[in-house]
Amino acid sequence: MSIIVTQLFNGVSLGSILLLIALGLAITFGLMNIINMAHGELIMMGAYTTYVLQQVFIQYLPKAAFGYYFILAIPLSFLVAALLGLLMEKTVVRFLYERPLDSLLATWGVSLILQQVARSIFGAPNVAVVAPEWLNGGLTLTGMTFPYKRLFIVALVLLCIFLLFLYLYKTPSGRRMKAVTLNRDMASCLGVSTRRVDSTAFAIGSGFAGIAGCSLTLIGSIGPTLGSSYIVDAFMIVILGGIGKLKGTIFAALMLGVLSTFVELSTSATFAKVIVFALIIIFLQWKPTGLVGAKVRALD
Repeated sequence: MSIIVTQLFNGVSLGSILLLIALGLAITFGLMNIINMAHGELIMMGAYTTYVLQQVFIQYLPKAAFGYYFILAIPLSFLVAALLGLLMEKTVVRFLYERPLDSLLATWGVSLILQQVARSIFGAPNVAVVAPEWLNGGLTLTGMTFPYKRLFIVALVLLCIFLLFLYLYKTPSGRRMKAVTLNRDMASCLGVSTRRVDSTAFAIGSGFAGIAGCSLTLIGSIGPTLGSSYIVDAFMIVILGGIGKLKGTIFAALMLGVLSTFVELSTSATFAKVIVFALIIIFLQWKPTGLVGAKVRALD
């Protein structure tokens, strides 16, 4: 039982990390039909923002204040990634709407540029971010230990989901974003500025990628190619959950995390990924619209 509970916690933890990475992609891909291959580099920018803030606290602030740097790094990572995403939307993506293949190539080029910029500033080797003292250790229950870092990431993901749904359902800007997602042409006819909604959505999606990068600093070192290893999983979660469906993205991320950890228990990590990919392909053959498909009215 302890092994099952531990693996279930590891699966939820992995799923929460994948969900935080895929949230921003679900917003941009589902709303704007833009394949943003630079999403991984926005994750990388959030991670490096955390690293820079750590260095500022170490060099210029008292040692007693170091424990608070990570709390400040979360909104700062969101802001930096959101501003970078907004700049990308204004200068590159805006001219490529309704051209998904062109957007794929353009954002891939942007990702290569951002990786090289990171190498020029921080160097090619990975750097480490030291977690605050209050995140070290773990919670021990009936012989099982749950690391505080993983528990903090799960709590952070729950907070992000709550704030996102609060924005979408309780604010005029969020309701306009939902309207554009459901029917762009009708929303435009009713006076909604779809261009402004697109810019806002891209900035918010990029900001969530920055928070994901900030959280990834707790579980390993960071480098210029940090986000590249997660971009495939993020796209897979968005498609499996249903394009433009945030509830489906949540279910898909948790399902993928739990399934991966339990399959890895009896096989290797590489073979487990192959099995999970095969199961997802089989599922999409049966239900191409994903876990939460769009409901439409159509004549046979």
